[in-house]
Amino acid sequence: MIGSGVAGLRAALELCRVGRVIMLTKGHPLQSNSIFAQGGVAVALSEEDDVAIHLTDTVKAGHGLCRRAAVRVLVEEGPDRIQELIKWGAKFDKAGGKFAFTREAAHSRSRILRARGDATGNEMVRALMAQAVRQQRIARLDYHFTVDLVVDRGRCCGAVVLDENSGEQFVIPAKAVVLSTGGAGQVFARTTNPPNATGDGMAMAFRAGAELQDMEFVQFHPTSLYLPSSPPFLLSEAMRGEGGQLRNNKGESFMTRYHPLGVLAPRDIVARAIWAEMAATRARHVYLDVTHLGSDFVKRRFPTIYATCLRHDIDITEEWIPVSPSAHYMMGGVTTDLNGATTLPGLFAAGEVACSGVHGANRLASNSLLEGLVFGRRAGVAAIASAAHGSMPSVLESHELLPRGHGDRLEDVEKVRNSLRRIMWGQVGLIRSRESLVRATAQLARWERMVSRSFSSRADLEVKNMVQVARCVAEAALWRENSVGAHYRSDFPGTRRPGWKTHSRLRLSDRTTERVGLRPRGKLMSWRTPKTG
Repeated sequence: MIGSGVAGLRAALELCRVGRVIMLTKGHPLQSNSIFAQGGVAVALSEEDDVAIHLTDTVKAGHGLCRRAAVRVLVEEGPDRIQELIKWGAKFDKAGGKFAFTREAAHSRSRILRARGDATGNEMVRALMAQAVRQQRIARLDYHFTVDLVVDRGRCCGAVVLDENSGEQFVIPAKAVVLSTGGAGQVFARTTNPPNATGDGMAMAFRAGAELQDMEFVQFHPTSLYLPSSPPFLLSEAMRGEGGQLRNNKGESFMTRYHPLGVLAPRDIVARAIWAEMAATRARHVYLDVTHLGSDFVKRRFPTIYATCLRHDIDITEEWIPVSPSAHYMMGGVTTDLNGATTLPGLFAAGEVACSGVHGANRLASNSLLEGLVFGRRAGVAAIASAAHGSMPSVLESHELLPRGHGDRLEDVEKVRNSLRRIMWGQVGLIRSRESLVRATAQLARWERMVSRSFSSRADLEVKNMVQVARCVAEAALWRENSVGAHYRSDFPGTRRPGWKTHSRLRLSDRTTERVGLRPRGKLMSWRTPKTG
């Protein structure tokens, strides 16, 4: 088990029913994207809602590119997963003895469960972690960075692991491997993701031969705190769901000029509207205004956001909050079926690292935590079935413990990391064009050749993964010559070009090439990446 967010923990709880589970986490286990999820978890449990409506909202937000069967699994199994989590001790906010459902953008019903106002992800991870701690069959290895997957005779059968404290690398054999490593927001200069969201799972799966899908679809959250000297901080969708308004630097409320739903329009529309207002007024941000909601309500409903902004000398009960878009969520990832199985036998994936087809071109707000629960469990069940048909791989007996310091060092690693993030933000960000994407892919190809070797430190390995994932995003974005959902091409602003519903697919090719070309039915041919590690 690689990763310890909501999806990873739920998968581990399933896996431990029948065998021993090793859970690998780079750094501290409480640094996952899941921990930082504020708004809530979407689930059809209220009296005014049902799974059919939740399905319709999800498909609509995905702009016609959702895998309908996957969405059906999500919305139908979601209520049971939430009730299960409640039995394990998760506490969601209530009002008058009933769950306090709220509404967010693009939802037609109030179906968002929240915990401690704006700490939903934290509460869900707390409950899952507590349940995992009680399981003797789950062994946690914190501060262990997964370098690469081990593949023998076309099957994933373990992982190469770096002990971050000792610097040693070693191999852990496994009958099945489940990836739940989260997304890759850190490839962009502005992101709401924590520093460890470097696309590790996507990169190592790609190197191992697994297929990636829809990598061009990166969701940019409309409202992150804008402070020139501080990293972006997420300001939950729920703030607009509760009545918050967006204003430009002239004080004008502008969203109704862009969409009939105003501030509750889908995220991609709101993000681009903010971008347009910033350009029109030559500003680096707009404002989110919640001052009219009342001081007591704001403090009670958004305690984390209130406290964080106050530390930056912004009292959100009295002042407008400077906000701008930031990279937030990867809709694409490692291709999986409805049970989390990837195209590489023995390898499973769940959560943001995976692409099950649930989100299509744009994720519906607060569906991600539910996805982690539902597909984390499914991946666990499928991995059990897969492991039952195999034995512990003997090939790994030949792998020796690699000495400390084994591998190269990347010169100026922080310089490469920062340059990569600036290029991705400026050339492969919210607004893209053929010209910008060609420039980006050319530079990324040069960096990709530079990092195609073994490294011995976490910092070097993360940059290697970031470069490879960034190239996948840029190449897929260059291939998709239309705009749909979170992917916007200024040179192709329309959404209804021939083949627009085709999914991009990237995988290792037997041919040595530095270019990406077209396959029938719109598939991409990926480049050969040396397998190192």
